[in-house]
Amino acid sequence: MPEPISTGGSAAVVKFYGLASVTIASIVLVCLVVLLMRPPRSPQEWAVGLICTVVSSIGLGAAVIVHFSLQGLAQDYVGVCALGLTVFVCGLPGWFLVRLAFNYMNRNESASLVDVIRDVRKAVKGEE
Repeated sequence: MPEPISTGGSAAVVKFYGLASVTIASIVLVCLVVLLMRPPRSPQEWAVGLICTVVSSIGLGAAVIVHFSLQGLAQDYVGVCALGLTVFVCGLPGWFLVRLAFNYMNRNESASLVDVIRDVRKAVKGEE
């Protein structure tokens, strides 16, 4: 008796494209959410925001998936959706952290390295 079609090579292709499409959709949606909530002030800021959000989604999302051994969720559609949510959520802090860093750099443009280190130490210690 031949084995079912769902266990053949075509099923693997469908799973791969399903996983890829959910991941891409998650990244696009997180970019939209981030850039619509905090609109960029210039075209350069728009490009940086987009790049940082995508890199954060992919990099941090992959790190979380590997750290918590969530790869097994890719076996069915509901698990793939859960992985897509992980990628989406991991993209949210990317643009925030980059915008925070750029605001700090713009505010302290003439600061020396020693001044920056002093500010970081104060922030870590919780001093005003």
